[in-house]
Amino acid sequence: MRKHIRIAALFTLATLLSVVSPQTSAAERLPNFIIIFCDDLGYGDIGCFGSEKHRTPNIDRMAKEGLRMTSFYSTCGVCTPSRSSLMTGCYPRRVNMHQSARGEWVLFPVAQRGLNPKEITIAEVLKAKGYATACIGKWHLGDQPPFLPTQQGFDSYFGIPYSNDMGSRQRKINPPLPILRNTTVIEAPADQTTLTKRYTEEAVKFIAANKDQPFFIYLPHTMPHNPVNSSPAFKGKSANGGYGDCVEEIDWSTGEILAALKKHGIDEQTLVIFTSDNGAASRWGGSNKPLSGFKGSTMEGGMREPCVIRWPGKIPAGSVCDEVASTIDLLPTFAKLAGTSAPTDRKIDGHDIWPLLARKKDGEKSAKSPHEAYYYYFRDQLQAVRAGKWKLHLPRAARRRRNQKTAARLPARLYNLDTDIGEKTNVAAANPDVVKRLTDLANLARADLGDGKKPGKHQRAAGHVKNPKPLTKP
Repeated sequence: MRKHIRIAALFTLATLLSVVSPQTSAAERLPNFIIIFCDDLGYGDIGCFGSEKHRTPNIDRMAKEGLRMTSFYSTCGVCTPSRSSLMTGCYPRRVNMHQSARGEWVLFPVAQRGLNPKEITIAEVLKAKGYATACIGKWHLGDQPPFLPTQQGFDSYFGIPYSNDMGSRQRKINPPLPILRNTTVIEAPADQTTLTKRYTEEAVKFIAANKDQPFFIYLPHTMPHNPVNSSPAFKGKSANGGYGDCVEEIDWSTGEILAALKKHGIDEQTLVIFTSDNGAASRWGGSNKPLSGFKGSTMEGGMREPCVIRWPGKIPAGSVCDEVASTIDLLPTFAKLAGTSAPTDRKIDGHDIWPLLARKKDGEKSAKSPHEAYYYYFRDQLQAVRAGKWKLHLPRAARRRRNQKTAARLPARLYNLDTDIGEKTNVAAANPDVVKRLTDLANLARADLGDGKKPGKHQRAAGHVKNPKPLTKP
């Protein structure tokens, strides 16, 4: 009930703001938004970010017609935490989605924890402005009924509720990997070779059905998360095995979506974002070059993502932005463009980054990142902080290896990301003032968000159910 009251209040605020917002004049329809969110796609896995193995002509064309963001971040190196941030505009620790109730780094099937329905998602913000909303793909923010997409602001849902390796072979408690239509299991186990194709068909149908009203599509692809699968039209066709086949099918999917927008005459009314939830794993064929690190780490390769944003007539074609931005910025940015605002009854961490997106093609530098600092968490631990060109890995205990009685201690490591994107040369000793400044910023996060077992002042509770049940066919 309380959530409905808050949503009603948000709708009232949106209505009042729409009276004065130039975005909502009768002569101009509110923009559509599409987020294409890959799973475990590396920084160097698409052509416009340097891949020499994968053919991605549609995404590359997106970049030519729009913007490449080269310092765009997820908030974590794994699935669940990073997705909670995109939905809420918050670091995972703020909404207690940084790990499972058992301390695991993602949610597993039949989990007690999920995204708290009291949180206001990006879908709910847009729904309050009259948007049609759809989630198509991998959710991974809780598989119990209160946590599913249709309880979090989406009119409809089609997809799998968690990662594609979490079928019945992984753990005894897991059911066969299900596909859901809204809240009902319609297929189990899922035919993974058809997922990208079916997601694309769902998205194209949704565009056609809602072409005359503003809409929001959240398309979190299952691929190229392992086990990699693709449809017969793409299997065995790439130069990089099954992983490359997945990437090239995702590129095809992106092209189909862009073609649908043009077909229905709404191309210039639609902002499309292509990015990933975290970096590629250290095996299975993905590439994070020229970054160091991989999925699950707080090195750049774990959390800096390829990002392409396209909106003809609004975002300058062929532009590049290297200012720090993140998935947490999408909620407040979309809210602004839709003539409303992000929730004001709670603390969120994202900012409106429209000034970064709308910069001129000639490289205008007047628009700067709104982030004084950006924080890198691994599960519950704050491990690094970035401010401008500087990134400080905080001193901490390393993982204890086998036959070690005590873990080694890692010293502070400072990198100038402008000149050392691969984090190769530690310049902490030569820049003690920078180390101190970034350490002070890290202490602000520790007080606000928490670190380790010590809670932060402004953390909120995750959702919780007492007796979770497996998702199975009725």
